[in-house]
Amino acid sequence: MMTAFVIIGIIAAIVGASFVVTGIRRGPDAAPRNMVMLIGGMMLTAFGIVIAGFAIVYSNTAPLDLNAGAAQ
Repeated sequence: MMTAFVIIGIIAAIVGASFVVTGIRRGPDAAPRNMVMLIGGMMLTAFGIVIAGFAIVYSNTAPLDLNAGAAQ
């Protein structure tokens, strides 16, 4: 279950969360760089969660055969 995509997703989520925490601690109004760290950190965290989630679901589901069903 621990494929490369899961590992990359977990690392991206951790790095993104650390960017968010750093941006919050420095204060988003202090410098534009801190606001960029907040936005980029949230995007990287969401990307990591989505990549890891899709990799886990893809590895745990059976292939879908659309030709096996009856014609409607």
